Amino acid sequence: MAKKRKRAAKGKKKAKAATRKRIETKQDAIAPDLTASEPSLRATAESMAKNQRSISISEFFTKNRHLLGFDNPRKALLTTIKEAVDNSLDACEEAGILPDIKIEVTPLQQENRFRVTIQDNGPGILKAQIPSIFAKLLYGSKFHRLKMSRGQQGIGISAAGMYGQLTTGKPIRITSRTSGKKRAHYYELMIDTQKNEPTIVKEDDISNGLKRGTRVEIDLLARYLKGKQSVDEYLEQTAIANPHVRMTYQAPGEKEPILYRRAAQELPREPKEIKPHPHGVELGMLIRMLRTTKSRTLASFLKTDFSRVSARVASQICEAAKLYVKARPSRIARQEADNLFNAINATKIMNPPTDCISPIGEELILKGLRKQIHADFFTSTTRSPSVYRGNPFQVEVGLAYGGDLPAEGPVRLLRYANRVPLLYQQSACAVWRSVIDTDWRNYGLQQSTDALPTGPMVLFVHFASVWVPFTSESKEAIAHYPEITKEIRLALQECGRNVASHIKRRRREADAARKKSYIQEYIPHIAIGLKEILSLTDRQESRVVNSLTEVLEKTRKM
Repeated sequence: MAKKRKRAAKGKKKAKAATRKRIETKQDAIAPDLTASEPSLRATAESMAKNQRSISISEFFTKNRHLLGFDNPRKALLTTIKEAVDNSLDACEEAGILPDIKIEVTPLQQENRFRVTIQDNGPGILKAQIPSIFAKLLYGSKFHRLKMSRGQQGIGISAAGMYGQLTTGKPIRITSRTSGKKRAHYYELMIDTQKNEPTIVKEDDISNGLKRGTRVEIDLLARYLKGKQSVDEYLEQTAIANPHVRMTYQAPGEKEPILYRRAAQELPREPKEIKPHPHGVELGMLIRMLRTTKSRTLASFLKTDFSRVSARVASQICEAAKLYVKARPSRIARQEADNLFNAINATKIMNPPTDCISPIGEELILKGLRKQIHADFFTSTTRSPSVYRGNPFQVEVGLAYGGDLPAEGPVRLLRYANRVPLLYQQSACAVWRSVIDTDWRNYGLQQSTDALPTGPMVLFVHFASVWVPFTSESKEAIAHYPEITKEIRLALQECGRNVASHIKRRRREADAARKKSYIQEYIPHIAIGLKEILSLTDRQESRVVNSLTEVLEKTRKM
């Protein structure tokens, strides 16, 4: 019996196995295995992971140097000089020194290679800081402070050195001296683009003719041409917006240097650093500030880390956000930070202080224009400070009309941001858009649709701010914020009214002169007629001519 039971159990197992096999065969027929027909992958997740690595900022801009203004040899020469001159002007003004800058562009033996040399009389640079300033991108003192300055990102001069290194293989050479009692520091530097770190080729302490200041030499692939968007135009416009600067420029192939003399003997007012305004802070930045603040309470954080927040305003914000004024900032949760952000924007807060901006001023704008431009009429205006995204800014406009300026063609537009000329990307700039959106026909000028007005005129527009909203890293155009374009248009309209009065007066004077000339032609004929009618002598005829001429002069005074 036991054997029969075993045989029966084995039979059942075999039957179940056969049934299971038939079911699996049917399933395979209905849904075949897809992996069997799948092609082999060219790369796997593991192989792709091996190629992932961080990118150095120097490596990025080495491949994308056009973003910094080095997209062609002619523009590269301008950008190099611009960045070096901007640094020199900022350093001199911050130290309270009237800038005296020497610029020299020397052609080298190799075709299209030049040596750019810029020397200033500034405070000099400490020895330990020289390598990082000139051979490390995104290194500087201006990015984190809210204070008007020409430089902002800490890229410019080191990018110029990187471009010279890429195109000629030569290092950037720096000589800097902080005092006449000390020896000058000399460096030859290159950038390690993989690490974004300076590589010191040569280092020495030397004695040379530099009493105090910094001298920079860069060999680079470049192209020198005069005319629009050239080095010559940049320096001329720099002299207009910076009348306190003295510059000596030695151009290639010229025997004598060009001297831009000072038109003012006083430095611009020194701007003061301010703290960020609450209305200009975004949620992510607010959360980061809450985590890193040294303040122990939420109320003190609002008062000390922001401008224009008093104890009363801080209490209003905390009450609106339903947060305890003595809460720890670092313990504010994500949703609580969002409530705080909404409460800040719903609270009325005084505009930020404007002593962080140093405008040129109407008088100095006129001096700068008169120094470089020969015209009959000059006017300027400086608008009251305004705010965009919590950042204070100020707009200034100057205008020159008539004189030696060409009567045909569009007016010449000079764009500036923090006293720096903007020569490229004109049509992408808020200044250009504001000018063409102004109806200049109301002010006696001709203007086609969506174009600059035509006539013998130069327009000077200066935008000053603690943070200029450039459209790209090359700092060539200002972004189209509604607050900015509104202020520019109002300033343009004010100068437009002044030039319209001048144009109307000149037309009246021209009409009066034309009428006077007509009458002068007929005075002798009138005298002859009176002589014949009244039988006057020649002497009496002469007296009549003199009397009529005298009456004409009195009644038609120009």
